[in-house]
Amino acid sequence: MMEPTTVERRSGVALWRQIADRIRQGIAAGTLGEDGRLPPELVLSERFKVNRHTVRSAIAALVQEGVLRAEQGRGTFIEKRRRLSYPISARTRFSTGLMGQARDRRGALLAHAMEPADARTAEALGLPQDAPVLRLEILSEADGRPVSRATSWIDSVRFPGFEKVFARTGSITAAFKAFGVDDYFRKSTLVSARHADTSDLADLQLSPGAIVLVTVAINVDPENLPIQFAETRFAADRVELTVQSEP
Repeated sequence: MMEPTTVERRSGVALWRQIADRIRQGIAAGTLGEDGRLPPELVLSERFKVNRHTVRSAIAALVQEGVLRAEQGRGTFIEKRRRLSYPISARTRFSTGLMGQARDRRGALLAHAMEPADARTAEALGLPQDAPVLRLEILSEADGRPVSRATSWIDSVRFPGFEKVFARTGSITAAFKAFGVDDYFRKSTLVSARHADTSDLADLQLSPGAIVLVTVAINVDPENLPIQFAETRFAADRVELTVQSEP
């Protein structure tokens, strides 16, 4: 069982969020729910010295995130779903990267817009600042579960109408092929982690305070010309990132 613990009432973090994080940590460490079942709300409320409503809110958040499963009349159980392993390599691709782990892998275009490249985007794509770029907002799912939310920037002059091709194919790789780019490579990837923002909470179906893994990446064509700059947020409870060394 998990050791007795207390919560910080003046930390600025909601009590239910703190309890949800402690439950998550206990599950990961194997000190909570060894039999696959979460202790009753009353037991948890006594352990954390909060009311049952606060514990219930924490449990509801973890159920929404897929960490727990509530069964009417039976209790709350630990969801044993295995995390997807997403490889970061020279040829990082969403569809092929999850092959063998998920039957259905697809990307959906949530929004797109033309905008002038800011300094960061211009440098990444090798363009002058304020050059026109296409911004794509993409949600990727595996077997119906949202696993990542990405913002990508593409040179709109070199790839006019890229958003239409992507909307039709649901694949960045297929869209580039339509423009004659049959292969591309990962030039760089920066990995970090943070709390999910409002849009990521909604699109990835997470509860406030959830953690996302963030990759900031540049892809280049065979001539080493940048073709895509992207920031991708992965639901940390559903995906682990694996950095693969190249032969």
